[in-house]
Amino acid sequence: MAKKKKSKIKRLLITLLFLIIIFLVLCFITPAENEERITADGEIRGLELPAPIEGNQIIKHTGYTLSYNEEYEVPAYVAYELTKDEVLGGGERNDSFKADESVRTGSAELDDYKGSGYDRGHMAPAADFKWSSEAMSDTFYLSNMCPQDPSFNRGIWADLEAVVRTMAYDNEKVYVVTGPVLTDGPYETIGDNEVAVPKRFYKTVLDYTDPDIKAIGFVLPNENSDKSLQSFAMTIDEVEEITGIDFYPALPDDVEEAVESKMRTSDWNFTQFTATGETADPSQFDYVSPDTPLSEKVLNAAVGIFVELKTEVFSALGVTEIAKAVGLM
Repeated sequence: MAKKKKSKIKRLLITLLFLIIIFLVLCFITPAENEERITADGEIRGLELPAPIEGNQIIKHTGYTLSYNEEYEVPAYVAYELTKDEVLGGGERNDSFKADESVRTGSAELDDYKGSGYDRGHMAPAADFKWSSEAMSDTFYLSNMCPQDPSFNRGIWADLEAVVRTMAYDNEKVYVVTGPVLTDGPYETIGDNEVAVPKRFYKTVLDYTDPDIKAIGFVLPNENSDKSLQSFAMTIDEVEEITGIDFYPALPDDVEEAVESKMRTSDWNFTQFTATGETADPSQFDYVSPDTPLSEKVLNAAVGIFVELKTEVFSALGVTEIAKAVGLM
């Protein structure tokens, strides 16, 4: 009996040691989040990404990232970098609306919108992704859609999207986050999947190019409006208070505090973007493509998995804040 007890204790100790080793690997071999985001030339990778939202699934498509809210069957946010070259893309729109099989629990479906009276409103607009047929196609996943009043989607919301393209053109590149406000429910729903119809939508834009670093936010009701876009403008801090989302957390703390607390509409051009004869420079498009070596894709995927596991371990142990304080997250 004593031998069996000792053998059991030995196995438990070995298992515990194995778990400790895995934990240390996750902590110290995988890069910390901040380290991952600094590129070789000092740029901040993933600058457009808000802080993760608990319970949401992060999904990456060509040129943009979304955080999917299963409860409401809509994206909580869609984030992407938009450059001058990208808005000059010459691709044609192809309305290939489809469910998103990347959503583990299943996304909204085409039947949810049929007969609802609502548009399938893009969060990442198709017109921002004319630089690539794959990117354009990916914007038509229903995980990138929300039910929008037709007069809103085709009116002031489309106007705002066109203005953001002007902002990208004028400032070389901007970082855009768009989504529905999901803090003011309950909501009307449509379809068998009970897709929520948001009452308001937000958009934030960051220009992180020296010397004129600036940011602006908007929150608009899901309805027709004849008001000026400037009348809906606000600071990023104000959008954060309304949505409960932490925008641009990868910014240095002092910069984040400065640009998110103030806003001047006079710093931005509110002219709606129209295509010119200027063409894009294809060399500026540095997104992962089907031609990317398999080894690089596998490495990127492995690092992502390890980072997610590391986050889960810290969360399970209840030491997330401590890990952040000592630079492990």
